[in-house]
Amino acid sequence: MNYRDRSLLDLAYQLNCTLQIDGVCEGGPGEPCHSNQSRHGKGGSIKAHDVFFASGCRCCHRELDQGKRFTREEKADIWQRAHERTILQLFQLGLVRVAA
Repeated sequence: MNYRDRSLLDLAYQLNCTLQIDGVCEGGPGEPCHSNQSRHGKGGSIKAHDVFFASGCRCCHRELDQGKRFTREEKADIWQRAHERTILQLFQLGLVRVAA
């Protein structure tokens, strides 16, 4: 069973879009965009583990999930970069911390 944590996903709404797809992005607060890669737990109708999300505006999220503009590899790269920006922002803003 994949890891689920609603409070973790809710943090996405406190960040601006990190997907930042040129010509698509509307900016502003994002929503949790799960990875579409099987290595992150995605399979069939099962979403990836909740730790594998990026914060993305609705337009970028839709382009990433349903758009035809990018190849699967390009989408994976866009998501990976956004995930890294999301994790960095979460720590920089003090929204997540390492337990001591």
